[in-house]
Amino acid sequence: MESKIRYELEFPINSSPQLLYQYISTPSGLQEWFADTVNSRGEFFTFSWDDSEEMARLASKKTGEKVKFKWVDENKKDTEYYFELRILEDEITKDVSLMIVDFTFEDEIEEAKLLWENQVSDLKHVIGSN
Repeated sequence: MESKIRYELEFPINSSPQLLYQYISTPSGLQEWFADTVNSRGEFFTFSWDDSEEMARLASKKTGEKVKFKWVDENKKDTEYYFELRILEDEITKDVSLMIVDFTFEDEIEEAKLLWENQVSDLKHVIGSN
């Protein structure tokens, strides 16, 4: 089976790290920009888009800095894939950016990047960071 490759994207966001963290770490925040509906039960998050649904486990989080979701299979067992949303703040300029780590198949990398660009555009709109 073809394995997915890891890639990173970084987007400048005109927001405080604290506000941005609310949008990347809570079901209500994620539902505003990442998925149509987001539900959580304990450490498990269910993300729904149109006619698809995926489940992930909140594998780690560091308040105000990052969250990492590990995709799980139908038995709620971790897969090898995850996505991570990390808030970066420049110590000198205080510029804030969102670093995204994700995985996709090599022939779908451009499509995956475009999808993230659209989602982050929605996030910026919600935060008021255009």
